[in-house]
Amino acid sequence: MGMSQSGKVAVVTGSTKGIGFCIAEALVQAGASVTVSARNAEEVSAAAVRLDALETGRALGVSCDVRRPAAVAELIRRTVAEFGGLDILVNNAGVGHFSPVAELPVEHWQQMIETNLSGAFYCCREAIPHLRRRGGGWIINIASLAGKNPLAGGTGYNASKFGLVGFSEALLLDVRNDNIRVSCLMPGSVATHFNDHTPSDADAWKIQPEDIAGVVLNLLEVPGRTMPSRVELRPTRPPRREG
Repeated sequence: MGMSQSGKVAVVTGSTKGIGFCIAEALVQAGASVTVSARNAEEVSAAAVRLDALETGRALGVSCDVRRPAAVAELIRRTVAEFGGLDILVNNAGVGHFSPVAELPVEHWQQMIETNLSGAFYCCREAIPHLRRRGGGWIINIASLAGKNPLAGGTGYNASKFGLVGFSEALLLDVRNDNIRVSCLMPGSVATHFNDHTPSDADAWKIQPEDIAGVVLNLLEVPGRTMPSRVELRPTRPPRREG
């Protein structure tokens, strides 16, 4: 593992499994103190216990629905109270439902926009004053290649992720003079539990969650004068399409 993140404090949303857990794990392994968070309190506690057992960094579990601004405020408050500050925010909580507009339930639309887009806004809004207090920091938003590539049945998901990309790039302009760097990661196909999928050997060609965690750790090592603002990630060798 590269540079130590010892002394750094991070919040990772949606971090009980998949990409979020791997990012939290990589940060703890690098010596950081990390708050893991998701809606399910039992899963949050279990993830925090697993990470604390690594004994390289520290882990705190705080259950949080990022769609609720008050819950997000409490997530950040508890992190700062426990660890003394905040240096890194990773907005990873995300949800996807896929169907044509005429069949897309209103609740599904609202869930995607509120989780994938508004949730990132609420987290950034609460975190930025604390990052400023530390003299700077890093916000990493996990978007998707669906943030630039439309897909049939993806209106809600595309809208949320296109929005997150635009939000990230405008946020960057807001906070760059505070020494806060903003990166937007845009992965393609990842082997995760996303959208009720169960990863299997058939997913071996996909980006693995630990690969994204590695990219996050590498970003944190980029010299302070340089900001990788948008990082697109694709599987190197996807299966060939027949026909």
